[in-house]
Amino acid sequence: MVDEGRDRSDSALWHPQRRAFTAGLILVITLVAFEAMGLGTALPTIVADFHASQWYSWPFTVFLASSAVGTVIGGRLSDLRGPALPLLVALPSFAAGLVIAAVAQGMAVLLLARVVQGLSGGVLIVSLYVIIARVYPERHRPAAFGALSAAWVVPALTGPLIAGLLTEHASWRWVFGGLAPLVCLGAALLVPTLRRFGAPGAHRAGARPGLPVAAAGAAAGVVALNWAGQQVSFLSLVVAVAGLVVLVPSLLHLLPRGTLRARPGLPVMVLSRGLLAGLFFTAQAFVPLSLAVVHGFSPSAAGVPLTVGSVGWSVGAFWQSRQRRMRGEQIVAAGFVLIGVGVFALVWALPVWGVPWLVFGGWFVAGMGMGTSVATTAVAVLSLSPEADRGFNSSALQISDMLGQALLVGAGGVVVSALAGDGAPTRGVLPLDLLVLVAVVPAAVMLLRAGRVKPV
Repeated sequence: MVDEGRDRSDSALWHPQRRAFTAGLILVITLVAFEAMGLGTALPTIVADFHASQWYSWPFTVFLASSAVGTVIGGRLSDLRGPALPLLVALPSFAAGLVIAAVAQGMAVLLLARVVQGLSGGVLIVSLYVIIARVYPERHRPAAFGALSAAWVVPALTGPLIAGLLTEHASWRWVFGGLAPLVCLGAALLVPTLRRFGAPGAHRAGARPGLPVAAAGAAAGVVALNWAGQQVSFLSLVVAVAGLVVLVPSLLHLLPRGTLRARPGLPVMVLSRGLLAGLFFTAQAFVPLSLAVVHGFSPSAAGVPLTVGSVGWSVGAFWQSRQRRMRGEQIVAAGFVLIGVGVFALVWALPVWGVPWLVFGGWFVAGMGMGTSVATTAVAVLSLSPEADRGFNSSALQISDMLGQALLVGAGGVVVSALAGDGAPTRGVLPLDLLVLVAVVPAAVMLLRAGRVKPV
């Protein structure tokens, strides 16, 4: 374990004993981000090659569902066996999933590859959270999570472009296969530190019966909600209700007790993560559509605010890493406020009477809110978790993030589809953004109130 008394340097991330681990950590997350950002660019060509346009959304859906299962598995294994074992399995498995995708000759094999990537990716992220708590002193963990956020910036800026160039001038298969050797390099950089810090902890993890079943239920619920959010019919309503019926009892096993009641301490941080992801990505989902249809932006120009938001995310993560006096609840509340400022800019930018350039500055501010808050929730959850429960609580944080997006983005799609007319998406987008703006206020108040109460 780290000795905080002996490590007072301002750059614990690049301390000689951690230099290779930090480099490997950033490399692995950067590669995961490149794959995530590049898939959307390559997918139209992939489904055209496979004559499988009806399966267009399923590479995303099965990845999300298998990620939910992998997240729970990774958390439990980290608590029982230490984070080294799940990481050493997840890293080559993720590389194998990339190779399977690169050689796929049909949609069935590609979906199998996405399942492998989702399972291993879920295990990977949670296990990295747990090992971060062991490798870095507590006062330097905000900087570590700031580095994770920064690792997404270059892929956000260049991932779609590189994937587009590879797809157009070489083959979409390089979007997957070209990353696999680099994942192995990242794994090699992590191995020495995993040997030192990745063994099982001194405190034995308690029994948590029903986790595998709950994980499967969460995955089924995520798939149902994602599918229902893409359809507008009576059947989709039935599927959505069935998904919720399965999902709610699963959450009782997968989230810390008191999460749905916003209990102060760890539960409110887990709940906040889901609200952050859901509100931010719900508003962001319709920005390119509105700019393109309403204001005549080209596809590339309509996507620029998303890139600007990614840069703001990195800036916010850097800012939170420098805060020493603010409580975590205060920082997350500030993040909700910044997201609210960004959404307020959308209200004045996206309608036909709006000023579209406001979206660029506004979404930079919203991205800052996410970078500030997401990193802080991760730091807080690790700090508030006993060593034997860090895996479970880190997986709960990721589950909350996934479900927040699935529920709110899906609900947002229903609102927009119901209210928007042909060629007039802002009839639905404007009311949706107003709803998001209203929701930000009680979320921020919830955090400020929780910060005044001593966790129990």
